[in-house]
Amino acid sequence: MNFKTKAIHVGQEADKSTGATIVPIYQTSTFTQEEIGKHKGYEYSRTGNPTRATLEECLASLENGKLGLVFSSGLAATAAVLSLLKTGDHVVAMDDLYGGTYRLFEKIYSPIGISFTYVDGTNPDEFKKAIKSETKLIWLETPTNPLLKIADIKAISTITKSKNVLLAVDNTFASPYFQQPLNLGADIVVHSTTKYIGGHSDVIGGAVILNDTDLYEKIKFYQNAAGGVSGPFDSWLTLRGLKTLAIRMKEHEKNAIAVVNFLSKHRKVLSVNYPGLSSHPQYELAKKQMTGFGGMVSFQIKGGFEEANNFMKNLKVFALAESLGGVESLVSYPPKMTHASIPKEEREKRGITDNLIRLSVGIEDTEDILNDIENAFYY
Repeated sequence: MNFKTKAIHVGQEADKSTGATIVPIYQTSTFTQEEIGKHKGYEYSRTGNPTRATLEECLASLENGKLGLVFSSGLAATAAVLSLLKTGDHVVAMDDLYGGTYRLFEKIYSPIGISFTYVDGTNPDEFKKAIKSETKLIWLETPTNPLLKIADIKAISTITKSKNVLLAVDNTFASPYFQQPLNLGADIVVHSTTKYIGGHSDVIGGAVILNDTDLYEKIKFYQNAAGGVSGPFDSWLTLRGLKTLAIRMKEHEKNAIAVVNFLSKHRKVLSVNYPGLSSHPQYELAKKQMTGFGGMVSFQIKGGFEEANNFMKNLKVFALAESLGGVESLVSYPPKMTHASIPKEEREKRGITDNLIRLSVGIEDTEDILNDIENAFYY
């Protein structure tokens, strides 16, 4: 099957007992057993649930992976990957990454003896230089949040394999429709399924997808033992959103390109960050490892906080809100929202300045989106 067909059909055969075409919501905490140790594959919904299992199977197929696990949030999925580490281990991560990931690294795992080094993710050699004997994991986002930088997954995977280090890629911004890191040499793919995969801003979730059975069993054990699982209704909502991922991503990208072309020529804009721009430093790499450029855009407005705030207050189609990837357009202010947990000096060093605005371009009418942005500049 090709991508669009897999999203609708993999793991989603008609229900054997009733013939229901759509996978049911198995809203149960426990499962009745025939006798001690004899059951139909499920015992307790923290350990396994049929609705969740369907989502895990379908998501894995879309990343061309063999095995999938879903969690209660993207950060819960990130923590599941970090469960592979122990005190004394070392992680090398990109310096441009989601603020919640940075907070998890620095406030939860650093105090228990796991160390982190942050490098320029656009240069594979920086990862090579940062790897030590204690290094067990490389962590990438590509495209990054919020500056839309691109990391060369294939080149970095060549380094990690030679050093016997795991490579995990947060693929949230691209979605599996536009990028499949396992095909490029990654060991683990992570998603906040809250975003493009769910696609409707009505459910929180996360996923880990991989091919290695041993790693899967370790993370599966953590999933059950720690218990941060996706509930059956959340899994069902995510599965429903997943069915339209392909057509939504095309519309997101179409509108994002129109927005980027508009912003690039606007007199009140200093610079625009989007991997589909021919002026983007990693444009050729993005074309090589992605099949599309996605719906996320960030830009620097002329001025500072006041100008950024006035622009965002004046928007009508775009909602000022956390998150991204829903059908509706959203605008956020990374310094005070998604990346507020990163100290100011660190933010500014990484390029997250007071005039930075991030757009999650939705699938509304293109003309309405552009008119909204144009009008918002004149407050």
